[in-house]
Amino acid sequence: MLVALFVGVMMISNITGTKGVLLFPSLDLDLGPISVHGLVTDGAFYLFPLAYVLGDVISEVYGFRAMRRTIVSGFAVLVIASLCFWATIHLPAADFYENQDAFKAVAGVVPQFLAAGLGGYVVGEFLNSFVLVKMKARSGERRLWARLLGSTVVGEFFDTLVFCSIAASALGISTASDFTNYVVVGFVWKCLVEIAVMPLTYLVCGWLKRAEPTYREALEARS
Repeated sequence: MLVALFVGVMMISNITGTKGVLLFPSLDLDLGPISVHGLVTDGAFYLFPLAYVLGDVISEVYGFRAMRRTIVSGFAVLVIASLCFWATIHLPAADFYENQDAFKAVAGVVPQFLAAGLGGYVVGEFLNSFVLVKMKARSGERRLWARLLGSTVVGEFFDTLVFCSIAASALGISTASDFTNYVVVGFVWKCLVEIAVMPLTYLVCGWLKRAEPTYREALEARS
């Protein structure tokens, strides 16, 4: 179920993230070389952070190997979905079908967005899981909050940087100020979501650790 949710979140975010969004357009700040005129983000900003929460749970309870298989599974599904969208767009439309342009605009495979999404996804999720597992190897069962926060900061930063660097021009972002705004807003927002849902992440991790026989067996083997 965790893998299904993770892949679903990634697939939905890959589509909604192609829409450029401006939040709080009345916000107007000048911070040295950066001019902020509203908060620039994309349509996946409210859902995508959940992928990192799920990645944290899978990595914490099942380990890096399980998360690596999850990442590969998600990558494969995203590629298959993109190929299916591309093929469907190029199928001949029926005479009565009037939404070809609308379908192409929403589901069309833009190579730049596909590369951005896949690149950010692979880099960010691998780093997120790797950092969490390495921190756990040092601290054991203690300091879960530090693992969740530390892995998210590293993973989200590189995910956001890679994605924004590749996708910015396709979204219409052409100035250094808007690009910085896009990266900073995305990174800060995702980290804040991680902090906000951390109590729920604690509960889910605790429940899974108690419910999974393999986790108890692994603890007993290490003790």
